[in-house]
Amino acid sequence: MPNPDAIAPAASAPRLDFSLNPAAATAEASAAEHQVRGEVLRIVFARDDGDYSVLRVLTPERREVTVVGPLGTVMEGQDIEAWGRWETHREHGRQLRVSRFKVLQPTTPEGIRRYLASGVLPGIGKVYAERIVAHFGERTLDILDNFPARLADVAGLGKKRVQQIREAWKTATNEREVHVYLQGLGIGTSHCHRIVQRYGHAAPEVVRQNPYQLAGDIHGIGFLSADRIARNLGIERSNPLRLQAGVGHVLAQMAEQQGHVCLPEPLLLQEAARILEVAPAEVAIGLQRALLDGSVVADGNGDGDGGRVLYPRELFAAETGLAESLESLLRSRAGAPPPPPATLTLDPRLNAEQRQAVLRAFAHRLGIITGGPGVGKTTVVGQIVANARRRRWRLLLAAPTGRAAKRLSESCGLEAKTIHRLLHWDPQKGTFVHNRQNPLRGDLLVVDEASMLDVELADHLFRAVAPETRVVLVGDRDQLPSVGPGAVLHDLIACGRLPVTALAQIYRQDEHSRIVTNAHAVNRGEMPDLRPPPEGVHGDFYWLDQEDPEKAADQIARMVAERIPATFHLQPQADIQVLAPMNKGVCGTLALNDRLQAALNGRGWPEFRVGDRLFRNGDRVMQVTNNYDKGVFNGEMGRIAAVEMASKRFTVRYDLGPVDYGFHEADQIRLAYAVTVHKSQGCEFPAVVLPLLSQHFIMLQRNLLYTAMTRAKRLLVLVGTRKALAIAVRNDRPALRFTRLAARLAAAGRN
Repeated sequence: MPNPDAIAPAASAPRLDFSLNPAAATAEASAAEHQVRGEVLRIVFARDDGDYSVLRVLTPERREVTVVGPLGTVMEGQDIEAWGRWETHREHGRQLRVSRFKVLQPTTPEGIRRYLASGVLPGIGKVYAERIVAHFGERTLDILDNFPARLADVAGLGKKRVQQIREAWKTATNEREVHVYLQGLGIGTSHCHRIVQRYGHAAPEVVRQNPYQLAGDIHGIGFLSADRIARNLGIERSNPLRLQAGVGHVLAQMAEQQGHVCLPEPLLLQEAARILEVAPAEVAIGLQRALLDGSVVADGNGDGDGGRVLYPRELFAAETGLAESLESLLRSRAGAPPPPPATLTLDPRLNAEQRQAVLRAFAHRLGIITGGPGVGKTTVVGQIVANARRRRWRLLLAAPTGRAAKRLSESCGLEAKTIHRLLHWDPQKGTFVHNRQNPLRGDLLVVDEASMLDVELADHLFRAVAPETRVVLVGDRDQLPSVGPGAVLHDLIACGRLPVTALAQIYRQDEHSRIVTNAHAVNRGEMPDLRPPPEGVHGDFYWLDQEDPEKAADQIARMVAERIPATFHLQPQADIQVLAPMNKGVCGTLALNDRLQAALNGRGWPEFRVGDRLFRNGDRVMQVTNNYDKGVFNGEMGRIAAVEMASKRFTVRYDLGPVDYGFHEADQIRLAYAVTVHKSQGCEFPAVVLPLLSQHFIMLQRNLLYTAMTRAKRLLVLVGTRKALAIAVRNDRPALRFTRLAARLAAAGRN
């Protein structure tokens, strides 16, 4: 088993090999790839992070061609050998999109002159570059490498300038060699820049010592990327460093993809052994190392069988911190005493469940109101808020997303904020302003769409709840759980210590409305009513039989772009949302977004690319990561309102307001003409179109279908097969999430 300390770069590695795919660099270009070789005449455009450049290259046949891609280390005057695929840009014509490339030192005097004048040496412009090349000719680069003192022979170069050139050339050479070494390991250009920025000239040694450190230190490099780098260094599968990093990766992957906060030890060992392709006994070695360094935490209570469960450090802190905050709130006696029920003003039209929900909101420190669409949750919240205002209570209204907060604000006539904005992120300190030391000041906090609360956000929220504050959580327990890890609403209901009012009586419906009734039917395990509306009536629920995924995708694009706007007078960009059970497949979000972008915004301009993704001014987009500094968070939807090509920046207008990005930050957003059902939580749309096909089999679950149906306010269109629909309706076995929040709260209540 080789030690990473002993692994050195291969002596035979090519000096200037900038392959984007190192495994393919030594192989013949595939038949589908084309090769271009020549001198870089000029750099037309280059992003600061090196992820995208446009070069004009002069081939040996004296033909100018355009090459584009992550070519950030290339300088004018250098020779380049690139492989890629030809494509035709609607504005710029034919160009080679590069998949891998190799940079060669310039060989002609003119190329060397252009290279030296391109900025590789600070303070050397065209004049001095011409003098140096005129004196040394084709030997110029050899002189700079091996005999730099001879620069003093060049007319006009004083002693001070010669010293500056020598130091700058040495620095440039060192940086170039670091990039060459890193890229020889299969590290892309932009990641090379980030690695060098983080570690400087020590980067090669850091990578040799422990390539898995990159996964924690460098944005965009995860375990799988680090593992590929490790393989290129010769690190074996059973290396303890790999096993330790792999255990953390599996826990993080299970949290991200399946929402688990923790995993029972046998399951973790089994999954890690499968993913890492080693024996469970070897995984145990990695687990022990991870436990010793604190990146993984063990909880010995187990899940009832005495075994222990394992957490990522951050999620263990979040779950235990949340349990502590909730326990403190449940035991608190601070704040205003509950008003006598007789003093509350209640609408006489409230049913018994709704009246109970209002009374409990004032009688208990923490309570839950749950129910499906059309059962009057908004009415109950309005009654709670109105009674609190009459008593001059300080009110706090919040929801996980901007759209949900806007809806809550409109229904109550008071300002509602996203939870992140309520807690007020301080970018200077990298923390929320409101916490245990500086709690929110309010008598009553109402949190809508509580099913979206993941364990980390809930932890931050309840850390900031003062002892005197009452909290009412409002949500639908039958919807999908949060996108992030945990099942907070489910766990709070399951712990048995909070008053839970379940609203069931349906109010929101009319003679021809079937969205609400069909959603409730699905939630009961019944097939929805698929009959078309009566002749001449524009209903709100439609079913379209379609087995062929390609035809279904075409139908969806035509409906969104033409049929629904013409029939229901809805705006395609603002009012119609396509939801899909998953990202992949012909009727997944990725393919549907390409179709819908072409149909709805095919002429948007200006436009820019990030890798293979194209963005245009006017595109509907979604933020897919939490950006605390910008104040925009995972799941927020908006539209690109401006693109500034000169400054390489763009603006997205969200419900919360405009947010500015650099092109290099575009990996934080995705096209959102179509989004997954999971990502749609907390949102409502005038019209929803949902494909349900056999290709979605792995995701066909009742709570997913129910969640999708309840996103629609005025129109719901399902496209697919009755078989897929029946599978979803029957499948009432949603994947359970491993958490211990309910058990912690239940145990604390017994003490």
